[in-house]
Amino acid sequence: MTDNTIVQKLWNLCDVLRDDGINYSDYVTELVLLLFPKMVHEQTEAGIIQKHPLPQGCRWTDLAGKSGLVLLNEYKQMLLNLSQSTDPLIAAVYAEAQTRLREPRHLEQLIKNLGNIDWFSATKDGLGDLYEGLLEKNANETKSGAGQYFTPRPLIDAMVECLQPQLGERIQDPAAGTAGFLIAADTYIKKHADWHGLKQAQVNFQKHKAFVGVELVPETRRLALMNCLLHNIEGEGGGVIHLGNSLGQVGESLAPADVILANPPFGTSRGGDASVTRAFTHKTGNKQLAFLQHIYRGLKPGGRAAVVLPDNVLFEAGVGTDIRRDLMDKCNLHTILRLPTGIFYAAGVKTNVLFFNRGTQKNPEQEEGCTRKTWIYDLRSNMPSFGKRTPFGPQHLAPFVKLYGPKADGSSKRKEGDWSFPQAGEAPTEANSRWRVFDRSWISDTKDDSLDIAWIKDKNSVDGDDLPAPELLAQEAMSELTADWRAAHPELITGEHSAEALLARIQSERAAAKSIKKKTARKRAVK
Repeated sequence: MTDNTIVQKLWNLCDVLRDDGINYSDYVTELVLLLFPKMVHEQTEAGIIQKHPLPQGCRWTDLAGKSGLVLLNEYKQMLLNLSQSTDPLIAAVYAEAQTRLREPRHLEQLIKNLGNIDWFSATKDGLGDLYEGLLEKNANETKSGAGQYFTPRPLIDAMVECLQPQLGERIQDPAAGTAGFLIAADTYIKKHADWHGLKQAQVNFQKHKAFVGVELVPETRRLALMNCLLHNIEGEGGGVIHLGNSLGQVGESLAPADVILANPPFGTSRGGDASVTRAFTHKTGNKQLAFLQHIYRGLKPGGRAAVVLPDNVLFEAGVGTDIRRDLMDKCNLHTILRLPTGIFYAAGVKTNVLFFNRGTQKNPEQEEGCTRKTWIYDLRSNMPSFGKRTPFGPQHLAPFVKLYGPKADGSSKRKEGDWSFPQAGEAPTEANSRWRVFDRSWISDTKDDSLDIAWIKDKNSVDGDDLPAPELLAQEAMSELTADWRAAHPELITGEHSAEALLARIQSERAAAKSIKKKTARKRAVK
């Protein structure tokens, strides 16, 4: 049985939850409250975990053989006991956990179905990957609303591949969601690093201190903590993922990082400046601009970052310009990836990935003039709008990763020109190359430090120079609207109900009203 098959079986269990009145947003949270003890049980049985982390009375086997209200009450007590565990990590995972199941038969059905799954291949390949698949399935379900916590896997992998996290580095995600970036960074390190000869202190660092994330939503943090545990990343105290606001005190307390990978939430902060309580140099209520400040100020000298940001961060004036200038002074903003539309949950949102390093290659402590050139890869112009019918995959990012080069700090030798996604009938020219470089002086003098830079003529856009005069456009629009109205209301286009007749009646009534008003005014004047 493949992981995909198991993921589908687990997702089908959501039908049971729906029968108990549980909505889409609670599907996975409810399921993993049961799924986590089951996965721990399977790992223990397979010898992957030597010491069972869950206390007696709170294990999968403790639910076996029970039914009815006895089972439901026992399960509720189990969740309460786990939330009060002396192990701070287990207590964090089950903090305020409550089941919304009301029918004992539904709980019995879930336990039975989980027990009937063939877990051998899953434990062999890694339960963490199976869990990731379930999270992705939930994110792709448009009704669940969970997509805002899930960055597309191909994009995560590409960003991690470019930054190349290493053993011994502190890796941070200040908007962790379900911990996708941290898991991918850990997977990359395990695949590429040489683990032979590591001292115990180094092994402990990787397990407990190498990764840290912050998540604002408690239920999402629970999913992230379980994700990390199933990938053997424990963190310190209450786990890898801290509960709180990176734009507040929690973010301020984070240690400087070697690598930061993030996809901050889109939109403005609730209550304006209220949720941005940090004393940033440039005060703003724009969450993305605030997150950007947190990230470049939270890097160690020489540290590197890749962050997903919407277009408004690239062109917003005022404080936005100040923050971009500060970024390009303190960091080397060496690469921008313009992403296509349709790859995130918010329909039509336009996003980019900014790659930068704190300081310069020669002087990591440098605080001014760090950005000299910025390379931009345009993966948006003349690309399809991705979605379920046109899935976004690794093949779309492969050309960019290759052009980024083998050096994680973006200092590889680069050359302009890329036509990986050609347009029919067009010869390769500078104007339609997707890979170009722009000097810092040009960005300052020509763009006034806006980073919203595009040069490829998009076939789907309209060229303003080719448009008719504004008055002609207005006349055309009015004609089209009138035609549409007439088509929608054929019963009103003839006789006394026609548009012309109604308009004449309105004008006549207005004239009568004016006449009455004048007569009344004259009578008052005579009196």
